[in-house]
Amino acid sequence: MTFTTRPELTGTFGMVASTHWLASAAGMAVLEAGGNAYDAAVATGLVLHVVEPHLNGVAGEVPVIAHDAASGRSFVVCGQGVAPQAATIEAFEQRGITEIPGAGLLAATVPGSWGAWMHLLGRYGTLELRDVARYAIGYARDGYPLLPTAAATIRTLEPTFREHWHGSAALYLPDGDAPAPGTRFRNPALADTLERLVAEGEAAGGSRENRIEAARRAFYSGFVAEAIEEHVRTPHWDGGSEPHAGLLTAADLDAWAVAEEEPAAVEVLGHRVLKTAAWGQGPVLLQQLQMLEALGAHELDPGSGDLVHTVVEVAKLALADREAWYGDAGTEDAAALLRDLLDPGYAAERARLVGATADATLRPGAPGGRAPRLPVAAAQAMADGGAWPDGLATPIAGSQGEPTVPRGDTCHLDVVDRWGNVVAATPSGAWLQSSPTIPALGFALGTRAQMFRLEPGLPASLVPGARPRTTLSPGMVLRADGSVLGFGTPGGDQQDQWTVPFLLHHLAHGADLQASIDAPSWHTTHAPSSFAPRVAEVLGVRAEERLGAEVVADLRRRGHEVTITGPWSLGRISAAGTRADGMLQAAANPRGMQGYAVGR
Repeated sequence: MTFTTRPELTGTFGMVASTHWLASAAGMAVLEAGGNAYDAAVATGLVLHVVEPHLNGVAGEVPVIAHDAASGRSFVVCGQGVAPQAATIEAFEQRGITEIPGAGLLAATVPGSWGAWMHLLGRYGTLELRDVARYAIGYARDGYPLLPTAAATIRTLEPTFREHWHGSAALYLPDGDAPAPGTRFRNPALADTLERLVAEGEAAGGSRENRIEAARRAFYSGFVAEAIEEHVRTPHWDGGSEPHAGLLTAADLDAWAVAEEEPAAVEVLGHRVLKTAAWGQGPVLLQQLQMLEALGAHELDPGSGDLVHTVVEVAKLALADREAWYGDAGTEDAAALLRDLLDPGYAAERARLVGATADATLRPGAPGGRAPRLPVAAAQAMADGGAWPDGLATPIAGSQGEPTVPRGDTCHLDVVDRWGNVVAATPSGAWLQSSPTIPALGFALGTRAQMFRLEPGLPASLVPGARPRTTLSPGMVLRADGSVLGFGTPGGDQQDQWTVPFLLHHLAHGADLQASIDAPSWHTTHAPSSFAPRVAEVLGVRAEERLGAEVVADLRRRGHEVTITGPWSLGRISAAGTRADGMLQAAANPRGMQGYAVGR
């Protein structure tokens, strides 16, 4: 029996896995109170907004993939907000800006998380908003233990808070100094905001759905939108030579509504794997799995040099396609383009490019015969090279993160209930380090617009009303035996890389969820980062030390520039779902010592 850090949980009542133990416990409490997976997912997500403020926030974004057991339908809820109407390429040119900042107000898009949670709760849940929000309100009001990484982020940003972001200083330097790890931390303004949203919903009366819709309107068309617009009008420092006001308005919030979509899907290894469409990077995973199957990589020994090399080279091809073809601003039929990107024949054609040594170029393909066009900045990043430095607060001590200015990260949650409903969601954005805290609301705005390109005519170009090409990427597997698995991980560009060995271990080699999560991981940094300053580390590979010296030496002989990270440093996957016999299962990542799965 293979040793794992924890057991794979199995039971019959319900399971919740997430990146924070308090959020998992809150979701489980909702299941125990009679709620379903949708109710529990909302409760879990709202707690994550409170207890991981350096990784996500109420004004961030969240894509959701869900499977409804009664109807057998799988669907995506897109909680990714769009670019403001005033956010044009010309608006940035007039300000002398050639790349959207990674911090500050100019990078704000419409907050999507609250709308997505209200959609999920109102349409698919069974409980009142107060029933699921009370855990987040309680932690914001009464306090929670501040994570070491959150404390490190605050300490790093302390000079910025003191000099520039005074609303952030008032909240995160409560006694005039950065709080220590483990401090009981409170955010009363956020508690007030959440409580008012609940109260305004209740005051509307009518049906449960009407009350939840009223709480949604209070955010997008009421006091929250008004406070956001007032805040955005005031210029704030964003890392440049002068402060800038933002472009987001209350009208942008009022005009936005959550979208429900069909997932992108492929048949691989005898299973159906679901992701979001190419407005996000989700199909990167699907393309990789198709190419790996075409190459027979699922028959290679797990963790071998042959497998890691093949996976890395395939990831580089999929990420090259992402740079050329993914985005929400394309002028052609997005559905037709996605079909061509996910065509098995195209996958086989791309797979034939994988050679015995590491390739040093960025090679997008020609799906459906279309001629690829890389962004000028992406080509320049490949020419310039450069290292991906650690960010301000990497989630795991000793890990190698992405370069962002400043760096944030992401959360993830998975829920399955006793009826077989499964939800996977990846909340992110609106980090405490992303932009100045809005004092009246207790949260910051996001900076997802940094993922747009300020070059016209690209799928990822900045266009008012378009979604930025997000890295957020929950996933789902409809297994051949009829069971369902939700999964995902934080990690920016790594999200659709870390899940590849996880799925190969689980789907191809039969390892249980926990063993698949615990297995050594790796990723490439070869393609340009999605986050400012968007550099590329040509031929770069990050690998956990546990992968082994022999494998690392083999990779280096093949031409990969390998950086060894800590033995438990890469990947923060969690998963939950059903088994063919009706049992429920879940597992969570041990890295960082904060993610947990709970259930019975």
